[in-house]
Amino acid sequence: MRDILFKTEDFVFSYRIAGVLVREGKALLQRSGGDYAFIGGHVSAMETSAETLVREFKEELGADIAVGRLLAVGEVFFPWGEKPCHQIGLYYEVRLPDGSRIPPDGVFHGYDELGGERIGLDFCWVPLSELEHIPLYPPQMAAHILSGSKELLHFVYKEM
Repeated sequence: MRDILFKTEDFVFSYRIAGVLVREGKALLQRSGGDYAFIGGHVSAMETSAETLVREFKEELGADIAVGRLLAVGEVFFPWGEKPCHQIGLYYEVRLPDGSRIPPDGVFHGYDELGGERIGLDFCWVPLSELEHIPLYPPQMAAHILSGSKELLHFVYKEM
């Protein structure tokens, strides 16, 4: 199937799903360069957002997950190379089943593929107390997670 990611001469549109995995006071994040983000990826055509999360965690980490409640919906605007990108992002709570193969601490390596290009990623457990002090994308998610709110968050983030 094809990812719901459209590139025109003028802009890029992206439909991305991410999972918020918290265990023992730490969040599992992906890091590329110096920036951190929640693990996820683009929805494929005819795929539900929950199916996307299950697939992405399996592809990137070799891990099975259980998808929980929807935490946030983001309208995100940022530069994608030389073009502006308009991204719709859904952020879900996720859990690991017993016996998960994900290392319980530290940094471990993986990769993602985007547009046929392989991108190296570091996966790392970051203490919740540090979320507001690292370059986390999108930044609104740190305060929402730390607040413990059960309300669905809708946010607009403009990096341009």
